[in-house]
Amino acid sequence: MAGNDIESSSMSMEVESQNKANVIELYNALANGDTQIVAGLLASDLEWWFHGPPRCQHMMRVLTGESVHTEFKFEPRSITAIDGCVIAEGWEGAQAYWVHVWTLKNGLITQFREYFNTWLTVRDLRPAEWEVRHESPTLWQSQPRDLAKRSLPGLLLAI
Repeated sequence: MAGNDIESSSMSMEVESQNKANVIELYNALANGDTQIVAGLLASDLEWWFHGPPRCQHMMRVLTGESVHTEFKFEPRSITAIDGCVIAEGWEGAQAYWVHVWTLKNGLITQFREYFNTWLTVRDLRPAEWEVRHESPTLWQSQPRDLAKRSLPGLLLAI
């Protein structure tokens, strides 16, 4: 039984690593304006969710072609893979802090959540008997170093 746990953990780490690589590839393609690569990484029925001021829906405007890729530069300061999600965080001075949560299935991005000027905490709320349970219920928290003294709304994302 322990061998199956090790194999399952190894496969999970491989999937997380590949998911993270796909999201890094997406940000690189966005920075270079390579729409063909971007389109190949996104599901045609991408589910979208946004929290923040409406004028700050920068990623939506870039992905829909409403604005050019140079209008707002997404340069992640950290990228973390957790299960089927990849969390990217970035900030530009004291006015722009963002967190992107990408959900991938079979290497394809199927869901995107964008949080702009919002503190985010990601928690594992699955029951203790769940097969894939993390040691700590808090899996990830916002780390906006430039905005540490600024008051931002906070949200909890449960996975």
